[in-house]
Amino acid sequence: MQPRELIDTAPVPGGQPLKLYRRGRDHMIVLDGNELMSSRMSGSEKALAVMTLDRLKRVSDPHLLIGGYGMGFTLRAALANMGPGGRITLVELVPQIIAWARGPMADLAEGCLDDARVHLVEGDVAAVIASARGSYDAILLDVDNGPDGLTTPANDRLYSAAGLAAAKSALRPGGILAIWSAAPDAAFTRRLRDAGFLVDEVAVKARDNGKGPRHVIWFAAKR
Repeated sequence: MQPRELIDTAPVPGGQPLKLYRRGRDHMIVLDGNELMSSRMSGSEKALAVMTLDRLKRVSDPHLLIGGYGMGFTLRAALANMGPGGRITLVELVPQIIAWARGPMADLAEGCLDDARVHLVEGDVAAVIASARGSYDAILLDVDNGPDGLTTPANDRLYSAAGLAAAKSALRPGGILAIWSAAPDAAFTRRLRDAGFLVDEVAVKARDNGKGPRHVIWFAAKR
């Protein structure tokens, strides 16, 4: 097997550094030895956007908040499935992730960051959510491997009762909080319901071809 090549390392505020590797044409982002994302597996990240927008068909020009750029799969899928009047606020905590999208992974990004519908915010998505009131039709979170602060411990507050209340306040009536996870979490499902959301927990395959590991997306609707 072709060895993977370390391309760059990015500091994470309050967390372990992220490392970008390349093997042939594939890229991997690794945290503390764990592969967070890979260009080989994008199906569930795309589903995060597509399935959210399916639930917002009644909204002609939705405003989405996407937490975490990653490799841009969710952003590109959202743009491909939105009309010209839709808007996306993209929040990325790690500036180097955006630098990678414009540099070594520019071919993968396909210019999505330059789309006129995208407003890029380099900062903490929890702070953006906390400052909003009825601003978004959907909030899509893929900043950790599940509902706990893996990338940075400070992300725990996103999934706490207070964090879910803040997300609910930031959503418009009928809005969707969509959260990606590598695995199920029954306690988090209960927490979403306790926060007053109508919860739909969906299992999705990691790869576009329907193969690979099974991931989970929670779609929590504001009543």
